[in-house]
Amino acid sequence: MTDRKRIVVGVAGGIAAYKACTVVRQLTEAGHEVKVVPTESALKFVGAATFEALSGQPVHTGVFESVHEVPHVRIGQQADLVVVAPATADLLARAVAGRADDLLTGTLLTARCPVLFAPAMHTEMWFHPATVDNVAMLRSRGAVVLEPASGRLTGADTGPGRLPEAEEITTLAGLLLERPDALPYDLSGVKALVTAGGTREPLDPVRFIGNRSSGKQGYAVARVMAQRGAEVTLVAGNTSGLIDPAGVNVVHIGSATQLKEAVTKLASEANVLVMAAAVADFRPAQVATAKIKKGASEPSSIELIRNDDVLADAVRARAEGQLPNMRAIVGFAAETGDENGDVLFHARAKLKRKGCEMLVVNAVGEGKAFEVDHNDGWMLGADGTETALEHGSKTLMASRIVDAIGALLNG
Repeated sequence: MTDRKRIVVGVAGGIAAYKACTVVRQLTEAGHEVKVVPTESALKFVGAATFEALSGQPVHTGVFESVHEVPHVRIGQQADLVVVAPATADLLARAVAGRADDLLTGTLLTARCPVLFAPAMHTEMWFHPATVDNVAMLRSRGAVVLEPASGRLTGADTGPGRLPEAEEITTLAGLLLERPDALPYDLSGVKALVTAGGTREPLDPVRFIGNRSSGKQGYAVARVMAQRGAEVTLVAGNTSGLIDPAGVNVVHIGSATQLKEAVTKLASEANVLVMAAAVADFRPAQVATAKIKKGASEPSSIELIRNDDVLADAVRARAEGQLPNMRAIVGFAAETGDENGDVLFHARAKLKRKGCEMLVVNAVGEGKAFEVDHNDGWMLGADGTETALEHGSKTLMASRIVDAIGALLNG
């Protein structure tokens, strides 16, 4: 997010209101002009002075402050994005009803920009038919209502209804600023299996053979698919401490063998498999039970054996009728050019070998693809289509990839 935008951060009255402070800080540090509009109840959890210090702007809750500026109309009209975090069950109900009894609900009525609600409430409230209907109504009107995270709630309770982490909220806010139509709720009923991150192949209890994949692109795909309505399971290798996406079932693994076992177990229920993980092609033939030490016993070489090709195995299993629900398989490839051909030359050959519907290709190198927040590449289709993915955030790239996945499923 490099262009300065006007963002309204609405804060409703729930215990998660304290997390809105981090949302405001992250958006202001990204260079945006942030206006905080809390409800009266929110100020019982976080004082106005805190929001004013973080945003650099005065904070009001009612429609009768600075009346000459008509704030209940002007704030919404001028906004490039409205983020409500937390959005309580009460706030969602008032938004659906079109209430305008405070500055925040008035702003929601006048905003014509993307609106992002980040719900936070107890599990029973989230699953109550009234809230379910309200969320569906807001989505039908074009608002983005995030799936909440699952975890510790107020007191000893745990379950779905936890506010997503601030980084996830601001990441998706940034996506909507880059691409306002990036999060339609169009994948409801789709079961997706996504893999992400690099595998680590153990050599001894201390050392391993690995790769530079951070898992950011696969996490972004899983996050976008979940927020577009899919039921997502994410098989995650080494992901450098990334935040697990809200609304996603995450299975953590270490090695390529463990990844294969997880995919084999979970693929039978999935409608789409997205193999974004950087799976090691080889592993040590022998794994030492004790640390290999320098000296007379140190090996002169390490024998490697080939790992199974999880992507090709999935394509084969589907062809043999073992994956009756699978409608699309998407692979990823990190490529470099060589004396035999460029990146696309090798990618086209890989797509043909793998037999999947689509292959997402990245050119790798110093500062490219791995361990960075931005990316570019191509989407190659089994039907011969080739679509360039312009340079942008990995979340923006994920939204384009998910568009293509949606087209495959619909086709």
